[in-house]
Amino acid sequence: MNIIQQLKNEEGVIPHAYQDSLGFWTIGVGRLIDQRKGGMLYPEEIEYLLANDVKRKTDELRAALPWFDTLSEPRQGVLIGMGFQMGVKGLLAFVTTLSHVRVGRWAEAAVAMGESTWARQTPQRAARLARQMETGEWQ
Repeated sequence: MNIIQQLKNEEGVIPHAYQDSLGFWTIGVGRLIDQRKGGMLYPEEIEYLLANDVKRKTDELRAALPWFDTLSEPRQGVLIGMGFQMGVKGLLAFVTTLSHVRVGRWAEAAVAMGESTWARQTPQRAARLARQMETGEWQ
């Protein structure tokens, strides 16, 4: 036994946010994140989580779209960003957009992105990503 195992045994290992016995938001192994009680994630933890999330989304996109790696980094970024926001399954529903992207019809892909429910729900983000898809330049 060591302190890590003891804390896991005492606190439990919970892979999602939960409220502790006093009603404060907690994650993992008793990690308080509720700001009402001074809890938070530190910047390096946020960066670590984000890097893992981006890697997972990228891996999912590579598996779902065999042509993903033929895209420039900014255009990959569009698909990663969309997959991050709505899940890869949600992104894969953009059949028209993806068919344009696959063959390099950037302007048509951008138009299709702009005509989506997603664009109506998050218009500024969608406009930035559509512009990035069309130009191939980070926005």
